[in-house]
Amino acid sequence: MKKEKATIHDIARKLNITASTVSRALNDHPRISAETKKAVQKAAQKLNYQPNNIAAALRNGRSNIIGIIVPTADRTFFSSVVRGIEEIANAAKYNVMICQTYDNYEKEVSTVEALLNARVDGIIVSHGKETQNFDHFLKVKERGIPIILFDRFNDELEVSNVVIDDFLGAYNATEHLIQQGCKRIAHFTNARKISIFKERLHGYREALLNNDLKFDESLVIDSNLQLEDGRSSMEQLLKLREIPDGIFSSSAYGILGAMQVLKEKGYRIPEDVALVGFSNEPFTSFTEPSLSTVDQHSMRMGNAAAEIFLEEVAARDKKFIPQKIVLKPELIIRQSSLRKKPN
Repeated sequence: MKKEKATIHDIARKLNITASTVSRALNDHPRISAETKKAVQKAAQKLNYQPNNIAAALRNGRSNIIGIIVPTADRTFFSSVVRGIEEIANAAKYNVMICQTYDNYEKEVSTVEALLNARVDGIIVSHGKETQNFDHFLKVKERGIPIILFDRFNDELEVSNVVIDDFLGAYNATEHLIQQGCKRIAHFTNARKISIFKERLHGYREALLNNDLKFDESLVIDSNLQLEDGRSSMEQLLKLREIPDGIFSSSAYGILGAMQVLKEKGYRIPEDVALVGFSNEPFTSFTEPSLSTVDQHSMRMGNAAAEIFLEEVAARDKKFIPQKIVLKPELIIRQSSLRKKPN
């Protein structure tokens, strides 16, 4: 039989005091004596009393909890953003509730509903690849709850967002390959309707055109950018009459898959095919050869998202103007793309 949870009324009966006195003692009210507070805390511990945070949130209008929604927590990028959010949030006495959607739209909608039911004070989110309808985020906004998007965003929502300059990151990565002597550069992308992949494709294309190289649609391959997708995309490119001499991938996992296939087939990296990925996952520095990549400064992204949340909370009584913070990406050049010695 399930044991009933202890309430403040149980503590009050045990100490022969009122429930309101127990409540004030638990909330460290200045009018309650230190002796009574100590007795209440001791009784609460003995009865294994757990406060009802949702009820407290209803009374106080705040839960001191921030909901974080990520497509997946097992990517270093997302876990590092979460760490950046926690760093700022915890210092401001907020806890975080982390939820994963696995890029599933229905899961994302139900997750938002669950966080609203949990009375979170704000939501920081990177939406899934399947998401095209943003009504669930509008619902959060309409309730007056701060919602901040990071990495993936939608300008039509008119909420704050923190991103990196995906166009610049892609442009610099592609131009680096050109500077290394590559003339036929392929690109791995995903769901071109998503802002980050659209911008990276745009940056890749502009770098080619600005360096008098032709943009060839047959060298642009769409996939989910996982390891196996990188392998199959590379297999597809190797069937072309003229294979690429450079690849820029919008994902670290996609470029790792390409590297595996190239090595299995006996191609030299970077001499035959030079490689650059995106998102500085830890494994990129340990591969052989080490993988060049674009660093997204994920910790700073998390810090910035949490700071915007705190600013929005502080401005609750005034009109808060949504902010857009664009971080500058960093191209990290390693062995997989370095054909020429730096001057």
